[in-house]
Amino acid sequence: MRPTLQNQNYRTRIVSSLSEVGQPAWDTLVAMQADANPFLSFSFLHALHESGSASVESGWQPQYLTLWQDTELTTELTAALPLYAKFHSYGEYVFDWAWADAYQRNGLDYYPKLLSAIPFTPVTGDRLLARDEAARAALVTALQELQKNNNLSSTHILYPPQQQAQLLEDAGFLLRSGVQFHWQNAGYADFAQFLSTLEQKKRKNIRAERRKVADAGIRFRQVRGTDANEADWHFFKRCYDHTYRAHHSTPYLNLDFFLRIAQTMPENLLLVVAERDGKPIASSLLVYDQHALYGRYWGALEQHDCLHFETAYYQPLEFCIAEGIPYFEGGAQGEHKMARGFLPQQTWSAHWLAHPSFADAIERFLEREGEGISSYIDELNERNPFKAAGKFSG
Repeated sequence: MRPTLQNQNYRTRIVSSLSEVGQPAWDTLVAMQADANPFLSFSFLHALHESGSASVESGWQPQYLTLWQDTELTTELTAALPLYAKFHSYGEYVFDWAWADAYQRNGLDYYPKLLSAIPFTPVTGDRLLARDEAARAALVTALQELQKNNNLSSTHILYPPQQQAQLLEDAGFLLRSGVQFHWQNAGYADFAQFLSTLEQKKRKNIRAERRKVADAGIRFRQVRGTDANEADWHFFKRCYDHTYRAHHSTPYLNLDFFLRIAQTMPENLLLVVAERDGKPIASSLLVYDQHALYGRYWGALEQHDCLHFETAYYQPLEFCIAEGIPYFEGGAQGEHKMARGFLPQQTWSAHWLAHPSFADAIERFLEREGEGISSYIDELNERNPFKAAGKFSG
């Protein structure tokens, strides 16, 4: 750990590896947060870095901003911000390619930039990790000092909860909103009761989709991480890679990453495996805790009508209902999820740009874009799939 700044009663350090912090200190701080999730855990983040999936070589240079405070017995981690020097905009899901292009056309460097995010994971959760509000405020101040002391174009904090987004806005960041689609468990006894709450056409379509998969002779196994074996993980990786190749893209995550989290956080993992004639043909990976189930990745080696919906949505919904998990976040984007009982949820990101003229131009752009997002959410509310259509409140 390398001291870089002084901030009142805190010592501020930039760390390039979470091993410099240690799992007990990191996970203790994460556990204190109101909007923590498994993606913030030492196990998940350290696996991303150590596997090389999110590393200097892949364009993600970890430089976590941490605040420490001396006590009588030790030095405690008081606040932290997952932070990267980023050399491209891949794997973020909040798109700023047009901003980078505008910089380039004006002879300015957009990269490297500072980015606070969980790599490849568009899930809302705490970014300004702190033991108390005083430490959180000091963390924001330390970030502002870091911005001033480094010749970087910008800082971007992706998917913070709304309260932290507003704190960043007060510190001079520009806010950007987006939309995801999340499912809420109303205490359903089973999948049939959930279906009964949907409009008749939606119920009919879902039953037809599930019937197509069953009629194809496809059956499913829900494999908890604690029960998954290495063969399950190797098969999932084949499916994951196949999906990326089908879309003419390169996978972000390698087998080493998946095997690491299989060892270090199996209690947070679920594999759904589709089989036909006893042979596995598709798989999805989900992450969960007692608060939410998060859809992450899926892939198939055979093509069958509606197989994606069953593997990535309906089987996970059954798991949520059986386990009493309150929410299912199905991943980025996907308006088609509304027909399957998912509702719009506003998301946030915060952006600081060093160049005054570009900051002004992007602020005007975000104002227009924000108006469009608000109108879009209103339009989505009018297509609520439930019988008693409640309004989304933001």
